[in-house]
Amino acid sequence: MDGCGLRRVVVIKLGGSVLVDDEAYRQAARFLVSRLHECSEERFLTVVSAQNDLTDKLEKLARGITRYPNPRTVDLLWATGEMRSVALLTLHLEELGVRVVGLNIHETGLHLNEAGKARPIVQVVSQQINRALEGHSVVVVPGFFGTKEGGMIASLGRSGSDLSAVLLADEFNAGRCELIKDVEGYFTEDPGSNPGANYLPWISYETAVEMAERGCELVQRVALEAARQRGLQLVVRKLDGEVPGTVVSSDAN
Repeated sequence: MDGCGLRRVVVIKLGGSVLVDDEAYRQAARFLVSRLHECSEERFLTVVSAQNDLTDKLEKLARGITRYPNPRTVDLLWATGEMRSVALLTLHLEELGVRVVGLNIHETGLHLNEAGKARPIVQVVSQQINRALEGHSVVVVPGFFGTKEGGMIASLGRSGSDLSAVLLADEFNAGRCELIKDVEGYFTEDPGSNPGANYLPWISYETAVEMAERGCELVQRVALEAARQRGLQLVVRKLDGEVPGTVVSSDAN
């Protein structure tokens, strides 16, 4: 890891494939504590997804009640998954003595502006996160959601927590944006079906987007495009991986 910078913000996104059960939240908290021990001056802005498969289960629940649920209502139901993750990880960090605070969707400051746009523009209003970072070593926020005009909660699309992390990392000039998955990083092929697949320590944005188009959407395509537009380097890695993960950027430097 690079040398510590004074109050440098590091964005870490914990995906649902990592948060598989209650023990996984405890392990994630220990991981963050170990990172704090490496550099106490860093501040960790941690974006969390709902626990593994919970979003699908909640959608199934909604469709079990009504065949065509209102998307706004589904977003409200989905949001309970992300907020549960925020609370659980924050509780585990509190138990470990970390100066931590969990924020809700409105406090995160992601605002969707849909006026006249085929794809919503997401703006970041960062005052509340800034205040939280001033007094805490770790700030935990829900991914996948922002708010529309009037404060209505709205999702950012499936795997939208990746986009949340990219937008927040750009807003806070993060020294590092890590997307924690259930695999070591990118491989030439799916290592689950081909054990001989080669691990890739670096790939370009373009290659990652092409892989997403072919069905290997390890990182949400919209998030990859947003990172490329902003020149934001990503690190895709496993929580307890033996390798440092795959760097996704415009060049190998």
